[in-house]
Amino acid sequence: AAYVKLALGFAYGADADLSNVAGVQSLSGTGACRIGGHFLSKFVPKPEGFDKVPIYIPSPTWGNHIAIFNEAGMDVRRYRYYDSKTNRLDYDGLIEDLKDAPEGSVILLHACAHNPTGCDPTMDQWKAISDLIKTKSHHVFFDSAYQGFASGDAEADASALRHFVSEGHQVVLAQSFAKNFGLYGERTGTLSVVCGSAEEKSAVMSQLKLIIRPMYSSPPIHGSSIVRTVLTDEALTTEYYDNCREMASRIQAMRVKLVEVLKELGSTHDWSHVTEQIGMFAFTGMSSDMCDELTSKYSIFLTKDGRISLAGLNDGNIEYVAKAVHAVTDGKSITA
Repeated sequence: AAYVKLALGFAYGADADLSNVAGVQSLSGTGACRIGGHFLSKFVPKPEGFDKVPIYIPSPTWGNHIAIFNEAGMDVRRYRYYDSKTNRLDYDGLIEDLKDAPEGSVILLHACAHNPTGCDPTMDQWKAISDLIKTKSHHVFFDSAYQGFASGDAEADASALRHFVSEGHQVVLAQSFAKNFGLYGERTGTLSVVCGSAEEKSAVMSQLKLIIRPMYSSPPIHGSSIVRTVLTDEALTTEYYDNCREMASRIQAMRVKLVEVLKELGSTHDWSHVTEQIGMFAFTGMSSDMCDELTSKYSIFLTKDGRISLAGLNDGNIEYVAKAVHAVTDGKSITA
């Protein structure tokens, strides 16, 4: 109970009123999405003509989202998110698709550091998305896997979530502590649901427990104990926030240096999207053939959609990586 309360305070804000927020410990973010999907598939009214509750997830998204929500019994659909022609957010496409989604659909949003693109809406865009979702009576499902790991400021990384809650959305939130607390192997997360009353919270908690009991019964204790220990000790909390800032600023510096070295090597591509993105990944725009060549010729490993982990870059290898990227992209397009 102490861990869940601290985790919810971390997401919703230390001063947030959590009296109507139902929260449970989950098996990291994956487990939280699975529980949340199961809950929504059972209790959200299906739009007319639908056999299952539709959930709209961004294109692209974390690959596991599709399997998770399919297995939870939802009708997985996509909305436009990233424009490969510009290597930027496809905001107009996103808005159009959310408008066209049947009223009362579930909309999955990445709380910060969108995976795989690292491209987040601006705060003004978030506000417009919130307004549209409210107009359409959609249900909001936030997946927060990188709070504190995105900008280095856990409070800023929660801005979108907190705005939606302040606007009256009864959000569902999946939290993972895998990346931001270094607990990937400990499967530490939470699922929470913002409810309209104490009675509703009690009913939701009862249903979540009924879902969890036959699924995994009880969560592991070690990772949650680490989170609890850090967030209940003022000195450790301060150190944690300092570490996040240091880590995020280092990754941002690698973004800038990678682009600078590419320019010095003579690359004529516009790589500005790399420095504009946020989080541990860069969605480069490179094709699968380019990615294969990076791996086979230069032993640089990345996913075939062009997403590369910037956390693996340092002053000792960045020139080698930049030279390899330049070699496989020179004279070829990095936009669709």
